[in-house]
Amino acid sequence: MPKTVGVAVSNATFHFDKLYTYAVLPDQEPLVKLGSMVLVPFGRGSRPRMGVVLACDAEPESAKLKYLFDVAPVSACLTPELLKLVHFLKARTFCTYYEAVKAIIPYGAQYKPSLAADGVTPVLQKQLVRHTELLYRLTGSLPAKPKPTAKQLAAVALLSGGPRTQAELEEKGISRAVADNLCAKGVLTAEKVNKSIDLYANIPQSSEPIELTKEQQDAFDALAPQLADRAPHAALLYGVTGSGKTLVFLKLIERCLELGRRALILVPEISLTPQMILRLKSAFGRRVAVQHSALNHTERLLQWQMIQDGGADIVVGTRSAVFAPLENIGLIIIDEEQEHTYRSESSPRYAAHEVARQRTADNGALLLLASATPSVESFYAAQSGRMQLLRLHQRYAGQPLPSVKIVDMRAELAAGNPREISLELEDAIRRNLKAKKQTILLLNRRGYQTMAQCEDCREVYKCPKCSVPMVYHKASGRLLCHYCGSQIEPPPKICPSCGGKLQYRGFGTQKAEEELAALFPEARILRMDQDTTAAKDAHEKLLAQFANHEYDIMLGTQMVAKGLDFEDVTLVGVLGIDSLLFAQGFGAYETVFSLITQVVGRSGRAQSPGYAIIQTTDPGNPVLNLAAAQDYDGFFEQEISYRKLGLYPPFCSLCVVGFSGTKEPEVAKAAARFSVLLRQQASAQPDIPLRVLGPTPSSILKINDRYRYKLTIKCRNDKKFRELLRRTLGLYEQEKLPSRATVAVDMHSDGDV
Repeated sequence: MPKTVGVAVSNATFHFDKLYTYAVLPDQEPLVKLGSMVLVPFGRGSRPRMGVVLACDAEPESAKLKYLFDVAPVSACLTPELLKLVHFLKARTFCTYYEAVKAIIPYGAQYKPSLAADGVTPVLQKQLVRHTELLYRLTGSLPAKPKPTAKQLAAVALLSGGPRTQAELEEKGISRAVADNLCAKGVLTAEKVNKSIDLYANIPQSSEPIELTKEQQDAFDALAPQLADRAPHAALLYGVTGSGKTLVFLKLIERCLELGRRALILVPEISLTPQMILRLKSAFGRRVAVQHSALNHTERLLQWQMIQDGGADIVVGTRSAVFAPLENIGLIIIDEEQEHTYRSESSPRYAAHEVARQRTADNGALLLLASATPSVESFYAAQSGRMQLLRLHQRYAGQPLPSVKIVDMRAELAAGNPREISLELEDAIRRNLKAKKQTILLLNRRGYQTMAQCEDCREVYKCPKCSVPMVYHKASGRLLCHYCGSQIEPPPKICPSCGGKLQYRGFGTQKAEEELAALFPEARILRMDQDTTAAKDAHEKLLAQFANHEYDIMLGTQMVAKGLDFEDVTLVGVLGIDSLLFAQGFGAYETVFSLITQVVGRSGRAQSPGYAIIQTTDPGNPVLNLAAAQDYDGFFEQEISYRKLGLYPPFCSLCVVGFSGTKEPEVAKAAARFSVLLRQQASAQPDIPLRVLGPTPSSILKINDRYRYKLTIKCRNDKKFRELLRRTLGLYEQEKLPSRATVAVDMHSDGDV
């Protein structure tokens, strides 16, 4: 009887996502383990399909079993912890097994079906070729005769300090021929190893000790014991902007490494990684690995291999870095933990916090959340005693928080100023330029003008594929849709509905840049948005140039609001915040409070005091005033009362079931039918608390020619509820409703879908 395995295959539907039993050929048996990547014959035509082994010695479904086509090398096998995360994602996010695998393994380390040299046999092929290099070791002594050459002596001297790669030898002028000659003499041995890449190798390592203030030291002293006992812990480090939370991180990482364990640090956006990498590399050297989407596939694969091979003690990256194949984790830090970018918006729809908690439990580690504006849910959990709460009340150098002024833009208009930059902000920028200080301006709308409207019928020109206005980008001379990427060039002048004249209005980062250039022709202006940071390493280069005083004013979207630390920034301006203030979703006020508090906190972080100006048409708004005062506690009290009254998180979980399809009536019917099926299932289990709202059209009805409806469920996110939802999804598939509308479950939504 051949060995059998249970395989989860790629491209499975939710209903058919189960383990399929296959037989293993004798020569494949040494390679096949739990977590092995395999190629299998699937379906009636036995077409090659990717799979992952999730069970060994599986029960045969029939006497006639198909054999595996191919098995990936053992080195490509998922570690037991990552395998556990596949099951975790499947259970918590309603994705398929293989969607979970693809989220966990970077593209370059994945496999795809191919054909062998005979053109017939299906085999596995790496998405990227695995990069290897030669590593030389000194294993013998150099014979006296014939007399060694200078290069041979240099090679032996260099390698006496430890193994070196071929590239490292060549850097010292020792060719491969010299090294191979020494191998032939038995002086050296060579082996092929996975190539490593030391990103940011130009950052020098500093030997300066990390100095903490008394308040930082108290926080460290409270957290350090939790690194040593190998039990899972969770804590929230809540410190005002500029209080030096990063120094506490560095000290904790230092202690973690002293204990022989490893650390994982998550940041919410790519723009924040350069500064964090600089701090980590200068403190801990080359054993820092990086994982984020701005790396190309090869760089990301080489970094991933370095982590997998045990070559990294510290991993830093954005959301997906939470899946790094790091073993023996002692510390996981989630910086700016309130950010929505920690939640995935495509399957598997996971929250990095949830995965981090699971890994903390698996490793007996400390999970540290950190922010100047913690999420309401995290702060509530800390207040309730479910995690330790530590506060930093003082800025690191004893600097006061910036003074803030709110400017009424209605009064500006009445006074005859039609511009988007108020007279108050103009004067402040002028003073700052004169003092040779720098300014950061936040405007969370990219583009030049944000909509085109007909002068006659007042119709707004919308994307032909989405129900959103198209945005005029002057630099490229075209209209762009920020949702599906559609472009119209040149921008139309005539209304397609009535033939009237289109008037372009609104204010984006490109127009703000133009207005600033007209007001301050002597100023050097840096625009930071998705358009200017699309190129590789753009974030890093532009931020470095700003730090070097190559620019006076940095204007950008929310990527300039958080985590950045520039000594000479003494003025911050907030433009166009009102659109966010009145956005949909229960978390809109929290988003605005956090964004303003964070961007205001970029100011006055060194010797000179900071100043901030917030422009709005609603100057009496309590959220803006609490943010201006940097009063998180006051905001939390107000927000938690509203959440409790309306039954929103943290007092329930919010599950949004989204439906999308090409025909709106079909999508609406499918969503309504799902709602009926869910209510039928729920009526049989009255002990499961839930409220079902909808279905209703999504806040943006159409994106990329697909209509969208949603069902909002207020629930308790536990095993019972997830099982109820799983049964309902199964019934939905049995009725063949996915052909009318595909369905997606999001357990971490803010309700605005």
